[in-house]
Amino acid sequence: LSQGAKPGHGGVLPGAKVTAEIAEARAIPEGEDCLSPATHATFSTPIELLEWVAHLRELSGGKPVGAKLCVGQPHEIFALAKAMLETGITPDFLTVDGAEGGTGAAPLELSNSVGMPLREGLVFVRNALVGTGLKPHVRIAASGKIHSGAQMAKAFAMGADWCNAARPFMFSLGCVQSMQCHTGHCPTGIATQTAWRQQGLVVEDKGPRVARFQKQTLHSLREIVVAMGLDNPWHIRPMDMRERINGARSDAIDKIYPFLEDGALLADPESTAFARHWKAARADSFRRAI
Repeated sequence: LSQGAKPGHGGVLPGAKVTAEIAEARAIPEGEDCLSPATHATFSTPIELLEWVAHLRELSGGKPVGAKLCVGQPHEIFALAKAMLETGITPDFLTVDGAEGGTGAAPLELSNSVGMPLREGLVFVRNALVGTGLKPHVRIAASGKIHSGAQMAKAFAMGADWCNAARPFMFSLGCVQSMQCHTGHCPTGIATQTAWRQQGLVVEDKGPRVARFQKQTLHSLREIVVAMGLDNPWHIRPMDMRERINGARSDAIDKIYPFLEDGALLADPESTAFARHWKAARADSFRRAI
């Protein structure tokens, strides 16, 4: 639905990157720019989105179907939750992308300026699902500048079921952040379809580096979990982790962010910190009800 680096913007795949395989999949001429608009022609309401999810699940023979998004207006997430309750259709997962997420092809005006940061967005989506009793049916993935075991542990404490990472693996491949991804002129051969540039990406050398990074990152997460006296990362609670508030003070995560009890939005939404946004949400539209 949106990408943390440029939520609400859409994208452009330059013609130089549109190979025969991509052209066939996207039903466009080979070698011509592929434009991905910011909005979807297939659906425009929360209910239509969920019907599309159900359709994709049926077409794929029951494979997991989810959505990736960077949280923008809070009532839109609640609108999606209300649509799940009304239709009984739930995606298998939601990937919460933080506004700090990045891509070399994102407009500078949107990077870090549009959408919620990961932690704020992650807690909000967690509360939307837990507060409506939907969490057992929907898994949550967290993405956006996650590159260490400590960051993964904090994401688990805030409600993530797993973490996605792209940037650190790009670095392990040798990315130098030249910001040339969209041009096809990547100097390290990673983000290009130009054959002679791709020679810079030596699989025999880079493959083991990526594997070592993955192994050591998970090892660092394991060490943190063991140091906390826990059996696995999913036992980490908000009260178990602290976050720096300023140069002189930190506090437990559950003291910084609100964490709803199961079904709280259904039982007594007015008593929650999200009453205004819940009231503004409607299952048949992403627009504010009030």
